[in-house]
Amino acid sequence: MSIKITDLSHIYDRNTPNETVAIDQINLTIESGQFVGLIGHTGSGKSTLIQHLNGLLKPSEGEIVVSGYNITEGLDQTHSKKRSQRKKEARARKKKLIEVRRRVGLVFQYPEYQLFEETVEKDVAFGPLNLGLSDADAIERVKEALSLVGMDYNDYKDRSPFDLSGGQKRRVAIAGVLAMKPEVLILDEPTAGLDPKGRDEILGQIKHLHEKEGMTVIIVSHSMEDMAKISERLIVMNRGRIVLDGHPKEVFKHIDRLEEIGLAVPQISYLARALVEKGFDIDPTILTVEEATQCLAQKLNRKTKSGELC
Repeated sequence: MSIKITDLSHIYDRNTPNETVAIDQINLTIESGQFVGLIGHTGSGKSTLIQHLNGLLKPSEGEIVVSGYNITEGLDQTHSKKRSQRKKEARARKKKLIEVRRRVGLVFQYPEYQLFEETVEKDVAFGPLNLGLSDADAIERVKEALSLVGMDYNDYKDRSPFDLSGGQKRRVAIAGVLAMKPEVLILDEPTAGLDPKGRDEILGQIKHLHEKEGMTVIIVSHSMEDMAKISERLIVMNRGRIVLDGHPKEVFKHIDRLEEIGLAVPQISYLARALVEKGFDIDPTILTVEEATQCLAQKLNRKTKSGELC
């Protein structure tokens, strides 16, 4: 499922003293099956952008086409139209948005705060039942979704979601979105507030989902290390615009530019640059501890499993 964004802008409190341009003339295409990291400092427009992708926000200007569905078409109603025509168009847009939201799953920051049912099973089944599935079909969706996030149905189905750990709650919340069988999964700061173990578990499950299901994944994050480790494409936003877009190794080459807009690069990148400046013959685009370990091992004439990186 591809997403094409053309000249997209969103202005909060338009024509008031508090008018704020949140995103400004965004042009972006995300191809089916990509794993995209979206980074930028607070207020750069990341969360505003992703809320347009399943119609939660209406753009001030521009167009969004999701898998052939133009979800922004017809948003500007004119009062010159007959009321019956406006109602007909509103019903058509609502039907279109329901279909898009089924295909594009959005997991907000701290999604566990949206858990509300008395059992894990009921919470994850809520979405499928609202789609009109039978109880039996909804339970099958629950089993599959819990399995995708690494949770055994029989072990968790009768447990209260409020008795789970932070990482487990987060996975149940993600399972509730996956049970809708989206083709695109968008996550806003999925590791926020988790301890290192919970963070690694969530990121591992998301990566597994992408690899197993071929799902398009978009993650909003402040963690450069996490994005360097798991994303295939990195989009950097600043003041409502896209300023860098490419493979993480290419994006993180621009250390000075990233620092200018209040961001950093993975700590290993700083180390690699410092070593190069000291005359060491190593790859300056190293991003992760694993790559650095393999690189140094190779330089020390040790055997590595994945071949030469430096």
